[in-house]
Amino acid sequence: MVRIQELIEQALSLSTTDGCIVVGAEQTQANLRWADNSLTTNGSMSSRTITVISTVAVDGGTAAGVVSRAVSGPDELSELVAASEAAARASGPADDAAELVPAYDSTDDWNAAAAATSIEVFAEFAPALGKAFAEAQTSGVRLFGFAEHIVTAYFVASSTGLRRRFDQPTGRLELNAKSADLSRSSWGGVQTKDFVGLDVAGLVAGLRTQLGWAENRIDLPAGRYETILPPSAIGDLMIYAYWTGSARDAEEGRNVFSAADGGTKIGERLSSLPLRLHSDPHRAGLECPDFEIARSSGGGMQSVFDNGAAVMPTDWISDGVLTNLARTRSWAARTGTEPVVLIDNLILDGGGEATLEEMIASTERGLLLTCLWYIREVDPQTLLLTGLTRDGVYLIEHGKVVGAVNNFRFNESPIDLLGRISEVGATVTTLPREWNDYFSRTAMPPVRVPDFNMSTVSQAS
Repeated sequence: MVRIQELIEQALSLSTTDGCIVVGAEQTQANLRWADNSLTTNGSMSSRTITVISTVAVDGGTAAGVVSRAVSGPDELSELVAASEAAARASGPADDAAELVPAYDSTDDWNAAAAATSIEVFAEFAPALGKAFAEAQTSGVRLFGFAEHIVTAYFVASSTGLRRRFDQPTGRLELNAKSADLSRSSWGGVQTKDFVGLDVAGLVAGLRTQLGWAENRIDLPAGRYETILPPSAIGDLMIYAYWTGSARDAEEGRNVFSAADGGTKIGERLSSLPLRLHSDPHRAGLECPDFEIARSSGGGMQSVFDNGAAVMPTDWISDGVLTNLARTRSWAARTGTEPVVLIDNLILDGGGEATLEEMIASTERGLLLTCLWYIREVDPQTLLLTGLTRDGVYLIEHGKVVGAVNNFRFNESPIDLLGRISEVGATVTTLPREWNDYFSRTAMPPVRVPDFNMSTVSQAS
């Protein structure tokens, strides 16, 4: 098979437009799935996608044509480049047009072979999972779930001479434990780069503890409850806030970060606690590309014209104050500001040291809300979100969990929530449940909210 770098160089050489960017992604995947304490499927896949972005001068500015396809040979590549150029010439000026990113020095090994994964990545994990199956079988617990490892080798090249690449490993384990009669369920998840050193027995033990809590069922009405959100649950809320952090939308009055005077809320205090929400492409264990990869433009937060732009560690909230919003190079130029590129990881910390267990032990009466589900936006102006609880809401009394509570629909804004958090624990690497298909590299603390809004009781189980 032709190496992807060769196809990218051929695509650039075929281009006849004013500018051309080529984004290549060579991906391999391996997965295991299981149900009722038995493996059901395993598989491995590979794919190669090339995106050609052609730019041409048109009346009023610069147009772009973006076409992505799976490509294996020169004939398909020629068709792809031609389709991209035809799309560009048929388009009007792009709203996000900017000069293509010029070439700059990096330490990337452009010519190195694309990294890959295989089923062998589970060589240590699979025996541990098998042992968990055997123990679950004898104790009346039923395990369901899947493990997935994806390695994507990204390549970005352009007619300016720019060449960047990054090999991105992404692994996740999702595990559900159910009682023998399927009336009780608990969920746990782990994100990992390589499935080495995972504490499967510890994860299953935690889920079994939650199933034990659920033997005592407690019905509670809707209302505002003191609530502890573990790292995974607060992660799902912070990711949504991050995805809506468009400086352009704020300046045009379309999101929660809009200020009353027409500007943004940058500089406004969102929390009295020293919360820091930030991203760092070099964060140990959460590494991600330190340059922009954009195969489409959208939301005022990403632009295909910005492909290859260097990514720097960025504070979104610092010491409780909103510090940055995402901004494309085009919008930055139009507003006299600096571009701020989205980064593929997210970390929240507030200087806390308490573990989740210590926070439970210091709770007189409250809820432990282990995971959120079906999160949807209700009001962009306040970022009010709604969703359901699932696989575990528990009542804490006098420092101990005393039973499982019925599920609720919740209504909360993560931005409003930041101002009401009363305690922040120690930040740990976590896997968000709702959004881990799209965003898995997070580190979050458990947090305490004195008045989390459970708006209605849900009959879902």
